[in-house]
Amino acid sequence: MSWQATVLTLFPEMFPGPLGLSLAGRALNEGTWSCAPHDLRPHGLGRHRAVDDTPFGGGAGMVIRADVVDAALSAVQAPADVPRVFMTPRGRPLRQRDVSRYAEGPGVVLLCGRFEGVDERVLQARNIEQVSIGDYVLSGGETAALVLLDACVRLLPGVMGSDESGVEESFSDGLLEYPHYTRPAVWDGHDVPEVLLSGNHGAIAAWRQKQAEEITRERRPDLWSAWLARREENEATAAGLSGQTRHTGV
Repeated sequence: MSWQATVLTLFPEMFPGPLGLSLAGRALNEGTWSCAPHDLRPHGLGRHRAVDDTPFGGGAGMVIRADVVDAALSAVQAPADVPRVFMTPRGRPLRQRDVSRYAEGPGVVLLCGRFEGVDERVLQARNIEQVSIGDYVLSGGETAALVLLDACVRLLPGVMGSDESGVEESFSDGLLEYPHYTRPAVWDGHDVPEVLLSGNHGAIAAWRQKQAEEITRERRPDLWSAWLARREENEATAAGLSGQTRHTGV
């Protein structure tokens, strides 16, 4: 079965958008994944199919109604094990581990907000995850949904040319990726690092690891601190297992 992306949106024509091109587009045409945009508007109320209303407590803007979202979620009838995700700047940051979890499952249902957001009650009642792609505000959740889908689709089996492409890249092991070089070996007076021309795979791997660590430490101290903590924890666990093995005489 293909990986199923269902998108609840007021602008279904935005999908698959750029994901209909390149590797994601080829995978879409081959049936590796599918994209089913579902229009929220038909679930609106009254002659004008209103989907929003003024916020209780006052304030600017409008809020998408809980009953409208609930009806749309019921209409798509996604299996219970498919994550429901609301794209919002007030959600938790999207991480590579989240992307991997979504990609390993049967698919995802994405809710794209507009206006001031969505009534909180339906998010809680439907156990909808709230996810953010960054500390900024967009006009709506559609662009954020495309980002999440792109990150997921590229991890599906057969989408990328090499399985290693998804392993040796930023965030796969908690570090940012090492720099890359290709021909010519000398460009504008700048040389490719000599170790990459040596053919010594061990030395190349060590150089790349060192570069990844240095770049992460300089550019993302938050990731660096977390990576150090995990490394120390793993080393402590390994030391404890080693000591236990010696104690039992194994």
